[in-house]
Amino acid sequence: MKIGILGGGQLARMIALSGYPLAQQFIILDPSRDAGAVKLGEHLQGQYDDPALLAELAQRADVVTYEFENVPASAAKYLTEHTVIYPPAKALEVSQDRLIEKNFLHDLDIETAPFAAVNNLQELRQAMQSIAYPAILKSRRFGYDGKGQVRLNCENDLEAAWEAMQNAPSIIEGFVPFEREISIIAVRSPSNEIAFYPVSENQHRGGILRVAQCRHNDPAQQLAEKYAADLIKALDYVGVIALEMFEVNGQLLANEFAPRVHNSGHWSIEGAVSSQFENHLRAILDLPLGSTQANGYSAMVNFIGNNPNPTQVLAIPNAHLHCYDKSSRKSRKVAHATICSHDKTLFEQSLQQLIQLAEDYDDS
Repeated sequence: MKIGILGGGQLARMIALSGYPLAQQFIILDPSRDAGAVKLGEHLQGQYDDPALLAELAQRADVVTYEFENVPASAAKYLTEHTVIYPPAKALEVSQDRLIEKNFLHDLDIETAPFAAVNNLQELRQAMQSIAYPAILKSRRFGYDGKGQVRLNCENDLEAAWEAMQNAPSIIEGFVPFEREISIIAVRSPSNEIAFYPVSENQHRGGILRVAQCRHNDPAQQLAEKYAADLIKALDYVGVIALEMFEVNGQLLANEFAPRVHNSGHWSIEGAVSSQFENHLRAILDLPLGSTQANGYSAMVNFIGNNPNPTQVLAIPNAHLHCYDKSSRKSRKVAHATICSHDKTLFEQSLQQLIQLAEDYDDS
């Protein structure tokens, strides 16, 4: 079959790499001539909402998916009317606006940090009368990896923070004094087969994910699965979805969800029986889902800004390197590596070596 992918970055690249053993072919729509995934399929170069390219993609692809949530919802709606697209357009519409997303989660009784919509400085001042400092001001749309966010520590920060938002519709969220950040990756097929990966415990640097570690038999697994299942049902979702959460005193507060394969699930490439990328393809093709069981202890570490020396990475026991074919650039995810081992002591030693190496290459 021919699978269309909106977006040609590293996630599309890993989807395509997982599809080759299944004899799948790919058509990738992306504006960039040298996007990382375009060498792995036919490339339609142009904007995601280009009517002619969308028409061609709909005609030639048996099913279409996307690798990031900022694909224009209008493009997804067009493809819904002319071919099969998973995940559904509704998931894009909800996830693209933080206010809509937070209200959607609340309607499902999935708890979040306190929040309020703000459209000007006066509304921000009013909102802060009920939301305690510190707080986070975020743009409602197009923020990721820490972009479009400003921390507020006191009233004196409000004016400068609003200027940084450039009058864009925003949302103010109460700061969560979390004990840890976790995420759960779930997957559903059109036949309503659902599977969950073990939760990942995540560490960020400058708003960008640095480490995601698979946690076996985690106490938060059951509640995380319930939240993910409720989200999948409400969205009539097909494909892989990720739900990011804060843990506070045993309570889970949802931060956001991503309607796609997710950075915190990269450990599953070597660390699970079937990776999130393979299971995403299985789901959108309505094939039986693969096992999400973990292979021992596993974790993923991102390389941010600068490409690593492969010799240094692969010298670490049980390390697997995944390069994205990207040039080095500040704050850019250019590669990741995983550690997978059945020996806990060796795993922990290797993971610390890998984290230190990634920090040595960091541009921050």
